[in-house]
Amino acid sequence: MLVTDVNEALPGGSSLLRNEPVQARSSARLTGLLDAAAGIIDEIGFERLTTAMVAERAGASIGTVYRYFPDRIAVVEALAARSIARLLERLGAAIGEADSADWHSALDLAITAQVEMYRSEPGFRAIRFSETETADRSGDADARRSLSDQLTSHLVEIFSLERTADLEFAIEVATELSTSLVARAFLHDPQGDSRFIDESREVVAAYLERIASV
Repeated sequence: MLVTDVNEALPGGSSLLRNEPVQARSSARLTGLLDAAAGIIDEIGFERLTTAMVAERAGASIGTVYRYFPDRIAVVEALAARSIARLLERLGAAIGEADSADWHSALDLAITAQVEMYRSEPGFRAIRFSETETADRSGDADARRSLSDQLTSHLVEIFSLERTADLEFAIEVATELSTSLVARAFLHDPQGDSRFIDESREVVAAYLERIASV
């Protein structure tokens, strides 16, 4: 991902940011801040993250951090938005390469994409995916849409689906099942416990088979 595209990778445009980076240098600076936050989160967890730590790790002033983010929570939210955007980008590429026939099989590819992100994307372990955990603080719901909501939009566009309440619910359930089990797989193993990863595929496949008429 190009540094100049960082702000565009955030759902809702740059609405998670205090100031939109309009120049390549500003976008690079934002990338550096998010990369620094991701590295710190991997080391000590997001609960202990501070804006001062982000500034020090990125080699920036605290004022630079506050130029874009009002607090550490906003940093984590922007990092989550970037990670989910990268996850969906990876999924889209996988669907294209696999010539996936339907959205059911695409959800298995989504599990693969999650596993790859856990293994390779700094800070990904800190992401919270459910609707309640991505609840909006400021009234801008589009900027903090849940993974299942964004995944639904992604699959609707790729497979030219009709976005119905039943489809949204099915994808939300499948996403909740897979993200919970995949997260558990990486709780103690940096490469992921294959038992939980395999089980997530089995559980989602069984659920989708049961609702095959959706």
